[in-house]
Amino acid sequence: MSRPLSGGPAQAPTPASAPATGWSRQQMADRVAQEFQDGWVVNLGIGIPTLCSNTDIGGREVTYHAENGVIGYGPVLPPGEEDLHLVNAGGQNVSLRPGASIVHHADSFAIIRSGRIDVTVLGAYEVSCRGDFANWKLAGAKGGTIGGAMDLAAGARRVFVILEHTQRNGAPRLVRDCALPVTARGVVTLACTNLGLFEPVGEGFRVRELAPGISLEAARAATGAPLLAG
Repeated sequence: MSRPLSGGPAQAPTPASAPATGWSRQQMADRVAQEFQDGWVVNLGIGIPTLCSNTDIGGREVTYHAENGVIGYGPVLPPGEEDLHLVNAGGQNVSLRPGASIVHHADSFAIIRSGRIDVTVLGAYEVSCRGDFANWKLAGAKGGTIGGAMDLAAGARRVFVILEHTQRNGAPRLVRDCALPVTARGVVTLACTNLGLFEPVGEGFRVRELAPGISLEAARAATGAPLLAG
C-alpha cells in the first residue's frame, strides 16, 4: 500500500500498476472464462463480465445466461451485424447460439433463485479477503438499488468477480474489509483483476496467477490485504 510522503505538499498516490498494467479488460474476461467447466450455466453481469462471451473456450459447452432473459447467447456483435432487439444484461448486442431461448424476466430470475446457475461473474467496487463484495453503491452516492446482484450472489453456486485492482487514485479494491455497502458476504470464490487471479481465503488473498509483467511485490503493494503465494 502507498505510504504517506514526509514533508512537502500532499500528493495523490500513484497507482502501483502504472509501470505495468497487466491484463486488459478483455484479457481479464478471457482468464475468468478459462475457469468455466463443460456443461455449466454461466450468468454474466454488467461491465467487464459481459466480455466473457467473446472468449474461445475450446470444445467446452457453456450456456450464457443474462438476467434480462437471454439464455444461450454468444459473442458481442460488431456494428452492422447486430440485432438491435437482442441484448445482454449490459445492453450490448449479442448473437444467439443454436438452442438459445428468450424467456420472461421473471422466468430468468426463477432460474437464478432455483440454484441452476453454476457461476455468476459480476463486477464490483471492492472485494474483501473473506469473500464479501460491494458492487451497488459508491461512497456518498444518493439513492441506488442493489438490483439482481443480490439474487445472483445468493442463488448461484459460485461467484467470480472481475474488477480493476485499484481505484483511479491508487487505493486498493482488494481489501481486508469492504468500506462500501456490501452486496453479499462470504460468497466470492475468485477475484480477477488486471494484476492477476486471486482467491479470498479469510486471512488474505491466495495468488492463483499473476498477469505478465506483474511481480508479487507489485501486487502486494497495490492490495489492501495480505497476498499469499500460491
